[in-house]
Amino acid sequence: MFKKRLLLVGLPILLLASTAYSQEEGEVPQGVLTLEEVVEFALVQSPIIRQAQIDQEIGDHDIKSNLADWYPQITASAAGAYNIKLQQQIIGDQLITFGQPYNSNILLQADQTLFNRDQLFASKTSKYYRQQLQQVTENAKINTVVDVSKAFYSILLSEEQLKILDQNLDRLEKQYKDAYSRFEAGLVDKTDYQRASIALTNVKSDRNRVANSFEAKYDYLKQLMGYPDSLNFTIEYDLQGAAGSIAEDAADPLILENRVEYKLLQTQQTLNEIQTGYEKWNYLPQLSAYYRYNWNYFNSEFSNLYKAAYPISAVGLNLSVPIFQGGKRIHKVKSAQLQVERGNVEIENLSNQIRTEYSSALAEYNSSVYEWQLIRENMEMAEEVYNIIKMQYDEGIKAYVELVVAETDLQTAQINHINAFYQVLEDKLDLQKALGTIN
Repeated sequence: MFKKRLLLVGLPILLLASTAYSQEEGEVPQGVLTLEEVVEFALVQSPIIRQAQIDQEIGDHDIKSNLADWYPQITASAAGAYNIKLQQQIIGDQLITFGQPYNSNILLQADQTLFNRDQLFASKTSKYYRQQLQQVTENAKINTVVDVSKAFYSILLSEEQLKILDQNLDRLEKQYKDAYSRFEAGLVDKTDYQRASIALTNVKSDRNRVANSFEAKYDYLKQLMGYPDSLNFTIEYDLQGAAGSIAEDAADPLILENRVEYKLLQTQQTLNEIQTGYEKWNYLPQLSAYYRYNWNYFNSEFSNLYKAAYPISAVGLNLSVPIFQGGKRIHKVKSAQLQVERGNVEIENLSNQIRTEYSSALAEYNSSVYEWQLIRENMEMAEEVYNIIKMQYDEGIKAYVELVVAETDLQTAQINHINAFYQVLEDKLDLQKALGTIN
């Protein structure tokens, strides 16, 4: 078992879905929200999760519906008829008429299954079907946490880019004014302030592009959360604390059973094995008990039909023994056994996929951490170079073109640094998902 230094920052605190949020505006969180608050709300109101939970409830009712056949099944029926022509038969030398013109009956029947392979199958599989439905909901929650967190990080990235561009705008506006003042004083030619104007325009264009992306990114986050469109919120995140906590965690070893996809396949394989047994039960008889009470009415006149009843009742057993079905049962058993074999291959294939996904996610994460650390050093160096050249330019030692180059290098290094940092956060989420540690 090996250990890899991982990132603590960005780990969403997942609260139990029992915390209820109402769609009423008064109970929807507003103002400034943290990542934990955004994820907590999404775990309750996300459309994907709500659909999965509804599917789980539907599945639960279907299971209960199948199990209900174990209980007594009570039915009532009624019928009535007017015999236009009564049955006649010659007995000896006489013509005998049978029956009455009007007749009716009311039947009350109770059936109780004693042994039935369908009901036995429903009883044995109910636990695993419920487990499967729960795992599907769990998978929806995991995907929601990852998607919501990444959308949250995307907004933070734009905010940090905007802060960097605003800082650069302040510096460039000051440089432009200084360069123009020097040009008016005859100390330099006009190319200095023209270069300053070009750089200032470029940064303004970048800032406008980033600023215009906020609404779309917030709308996307709201969509994932199931947040009302009529309300708004902003986000906050402790970037300094997050950056300081990088490489303080150690990676857990990959455990396949932690992945919900693996657990889903295991559950399905258990159902496949039960299905094989179910097909073998085709050789077993089916047994049920019944009780019937039938009220019979007949009369020559309709007005007197229900004045007297002639009831009959019975209790008994029904036994059905399958003898020969043309080899159908043998083929169904073979088919079910092959399904189990296919399930084993599918589990093996998924295991290899998960290991590959984990290796890839771990490699991506380690690479992004390493790249972020290098870019951070470059940013610090670019900032130091800019400060030195700015001081030398103010003293008339360096040309303005060198200051422009240093300013461009600094801005590029700052943008690359924040991009690399958020890549670390996203790769951390992917690694957590690969490990199955997002609960």
